[in-house]
Amino acid sequence: MKTDFATGRKLDLDKSYKNLIKPVVEAKSLECIRADEIRHSGTIDVPMYEQLLTADVVIADLSTANPNALYELGIRHALRPHTTIVVSENKLPYPFDLNHVLISSYTHLGEDIGFDEVMRFREALGQTLDAVLKEPKIDSPIYTFLHGLNPPLRKNTKKVIQRATGVAAQASRIAAQAAGAAASAVKPTDPTLSTLIAKGEQAIKDSRFADAKSLFAAALQIGGGESRATGAALLHDPYLQQRLVLATYKAKQPDEAAALDEALRLLAPLQPGISNDPETVGLAGAIEKRLFDQGRGIEHLDRAIRYYGRGYYLRDDWYNGINLAYLLTLRADKAPDASDNERIADLVWANRIRREVLALATCDLDAIRERRKQSPPAAGSGASGLEQEFWCLATKAEAHFGLREIPQFEKLKADLKTMKPPGWMSDSFESQIGRLAELLGRRQHLIAG
Repeated sequence: MKTDFATGRKLDLDKSYKNLIKPVVEAKSLECIRADEIRHSGTIDVPMYEQLLTADVVIADLSTANPNALYELGIRHALRPHTTIVVSENKLPYPFDLNHVLISSYTHLGEDIGFDEVMRFREALGQTLDAVLKEPKIDSPIYTFLHGLNPPLRKNTKKVIQRATGVAAQASRIAAQAAGAAASAVKPTDPTLSTLIAKGEQAIKDSRFADAKSLFAAALQIGGGESRATGAALLHDPYLQQRLVLATYKAKQPDEAAALDEALRLLAPLQPGISNDPETVGLAGAIEKRLFDQGRGIEHLDRAIRYYGRGYYLRDDWYNGINLAYLLTLRADKAPDASDNERIADLVWANRIRREVLALATCDLDAIRERRKQSPPAAGSGASGLEQEFWCLATKAEAHFGLREIPQFEKLKADLKTMKPPGWMSDSFESQIGRLAELLGRRQHLIAG
């Protein structure tokens, strides 16, 4: 899943690639390769630049306005005057410099794409692909406006690429030695970056967090070399770093205290204090909450409240919202020097947020179920929609429990059990409800009646 930072929406661009792009390209008897599918030794940069230079056709999906994708599109436009196709989901706010570039748009539903839209866009992309292959026309704004500019001669590129590959391989060996444990996860027999990511996600689903940590550390090493493997993540591409942080604190190695400190260090390059990514600030809040649970001081609870509050109010994100409500309830119980009025204020604030979260989660739940009706998951395609539905229901259940609306809570709890989620998801929900029950048992009288 990739985040569109302009809107806060999360888009599963794997679905765009596998459902919209790859089948069309392969139907034209062309080999379709995405950057993270390239087998290589060392960092991904050299083979990526090689493909941007030599590929017969490049299809660039700009759906989240990711700076990486925009930069790579610019490189392609500089290297080749034609056979570049630009696509995007239809809510992309076009950057100014792309206003004169033809962008074919499609409708993305978040975690999937509707069947009718898949068939429509495949036909449109196929026609575009036929046209650019049959009669290539200049589509690069560089070659459009700078008349007389000559592209690199492809016959001269082979030696340049071989020389660059050798230099990159040597640099990668040096980086691997410096990066230590994270780099050691990358072995000569490792699969592509996309396969490492898939294995990492599966390890998280299976609660094998130590394995997931190694896999995402390896993915970072391949994706960007020494600097990313040691925690210096690029701000515009946070996904791998976020997953490494999650796996790190959940792995609890060598112990929970050390794991939390390491996770906080790994998250720092994403600047959670100023980030507008709900996932980043949510991770920061989760780590700070656990640091408070370890007895490290009330300041960690206050920081967790700020992080979850930021994530909630920036994007109306119900995950951050329900955690914010819980932490306000926790502070009403634990703050050592708080007056009754301050405790009451936190409890009232928490309940108001729970009411808001119920409305937000209900709206999202309806949308999730409608998307699943339009695009039922294929066998073996994963269960991202089901997981989203689980957490949406769990959030609603916790909100009702916090508001002491027990009949509604019990019904949703029964619905959750029928979904048969992974054990760690059920355990997380049950544990949260148990802690909330204890807090309300001690402080609910302040606002009861």
